[in-house]
Amino acid sequence: MSDNEEITLSEHALKALQEFYHEQEELKISQTVCKEHLLAEDWELSQFWYDDSTASTLAEAAIKGAGKNGRIACISSPTVYEYLQRIKSDVDNYYLFEYDKRFQTKFADNFVFYDYNHPLKIDDKFKSYFDVVLVDPPYLSEECLEKTAETVKFIGKDKIILCTGAVMEEYAEKFLNLKKCNFLPQHERKLGNEFRCFANWNFDEQVNLISKT
Repeated sequence: MSDNEEITLSEHALKALQEFYHEQEELKISQTVCKEHLLAEDWELSQFWYDDSTASTLAEAAIKGAGKNGRIACISSPTVYEYLQRIKSDVDNYYLFEYDKRFQTKFADNFVFYDYNHPLKIDDKFKSYFDVVLVDPPYLSEECLEKTAETVKFIGKDKIILCTGAVMEEYAEKFLNLKKCNFLPQHERKLGNEFRCFANWNFDEQVNLISKT
């Protein structure tokens, strides 16, 4: 073959090459996610990390809702908690309530082990402690949300942000009196279920203010 002859690939070889590039891109994305969040998702625990835009928006909206010297709890939502640590604000009192003990080493004193099966197994010092409670129950089930709601009512004062499947809308209103928001949470990995945000305060207004800054 001369230097001027064009190299062509068979359809099979071209498909194999495309699959290889696709796999490399998927690996790159996965490594970026792990690097960003330090800990990989544990799918057995139904963990799916938010993308950066969603995590930062939820964190900033929670800060605005909490107000100066406010307190924020993140229940089963470590990606939002991480963003709270990054954002400089008047709010610096926040905790992560989480079942995955890998985060205990990472977040130390601000980590609270939490099992939704025991919703009130929580230190009494947290009763009516938080100005904003942001919660993302691990499972799309009535039982999981009902039990998690007990925790939210115990530790919260007023404002609630719930991120969960759209199919849970009825129970979001039933257990926590929350209404569906316009804001659409997004994840690093595409989920099979439509995800929505629910709140009992002017959450969408805060999101709109954030988007304009």
